[in-house]
Amino acid sequence: MPSVPLFLCDRMLIRLGRWLRAAGYDTGIAGGATADRDLLDWAVREDRLLVTRDRKFIEFREAPGRVILLGTNETESCAAELSGRQVVDWLHRPFTRCLECNAPLGPAAPRIRAALPGSAQTVDPAELRWCATCRKLYWPGSHVRRMRSRFERWQRGAFSLTDGP
Repeated sequence: MPSVPLFLCDRMLIRLGRWLRAAGYDTGIAGGATADRDLLDWAVREDRLLVTRDRKFIEFREAPGRVILLGTNETESCAAELSGRQVVDWLHRPFTRCLECNAPLGPAAPRIRAALPGSAQTVDPAELRWCATCRKLYWPGSHVRRMRSRFERWQRGAFSLTDGP
């Protein structure tokens, strides 16, 4: 395993996968039609930890040390359970990966900044991030402050297991 884990979330854990991406982890997220064998092969090929709620995965011989089987449903509960089984630094490198395609984000060129909506025109250009793969622009709005607050809480081990995310 790499020193910073690479994750792969199955279709049951798409929301957890997006939170891991937001925290800066390289996280694959399986589409709806990916067969179990193909998903495990992907995890092995790319040296990823497969995070799933599907008990069938533990039947594969490659599962030990590769598959993290979660028993909870809500995203926050899944994050808590994952943190209890694998060291997850929720403040790893927040907001450095695209939530849609997992590519690393880079600075936004001036021509891209011009496309910002009016409400975001006051954002410091140094804080804008661009995904060159799926062409999505990111900027730190109020949602980023809320997400960062959640990461800080999760980092302290303070998971709200009664709330939905």
